[in-house]
Amino acid sequence: MAEDGWTVAASARSETDLQEFAAEAAPLSGRIVPYVLDISDGDRVRQVFLDIESGLGLPDWVVLNAGTHRPVDGAKFDADLALGLIQTNLAGSIHCLAPVIEGFVARGSGRIGVVASLAGYRGLPGASAYGASKAGLINLCEALRPELLPHGVTLSVINPGFVRTPLTDRNTFKMPFLMDVDVAARRIVEGMDSRRFEIAFPRRFAWLMKLVRLMPYAIFFMLTKIIVARTQD
Repeated sequence: MAEDGWTVAASARSETDLQEFAAEAAPLSGRIVPYVLDISDGDRVRQVFLDIESGLGLPDWVVLNAGTHRPVDGAKFDADLALGLIQTNLAGSIHCLAPVIEGFVARGSGRIGVVASLAGYRGLPGASAYGASKAGLINLCEALRPELLPHGVTLSVINPGFVRTPLTDRNTFKMPFLMDVDVAARRIVEGMDSRRFEIAFPRRFAWLMKLVRLMPYAIFFMLTKIIVARTQD
């Protein structure tokens, strides 16, 4: 977006990473303005949003992209680990949505993109907490979209597959249809520009997961049983 001339207010927990990120935009036609933020702190989220509004104006678009993943072993289910993932991925986005929706509804316009995941379509082994957080985001967006449209606010849910980032670099398994981050970012911008509800990619992987979502439980659990058996070999 900075390449296209936008002013981008970017938030993250690491000030060092943010400053390096903002410096990368120096030769571009737009700019990146850094804001240190941990989205698990609801009060801090609201304050940073007010800081952005006072310094740059109320944003036209907001993309909620913060999230994390750690595998959860179902046979050794760790409640703290699971709740930590849900706190970041689901509750963190909810903290962000509250002030954004308030500001956009008051103005009568705005676009919001919430990054969920294709993993939110069905419960997959090893991803019980991660998938639950992303499924929660999908459901949340489905409910909010029709309520916000009459107020001039367009909300989209973004369901990516595997995107090459430091987070996916930790994975030890083969990731199908792995996509470069620049390509994924462009898909998000193009999807939000179209105002459609779901922005899902890569397309082949998205359609495959949509088929999996439609499978009867008998067939679905046969497949996931094979997955579990292979991971335990």
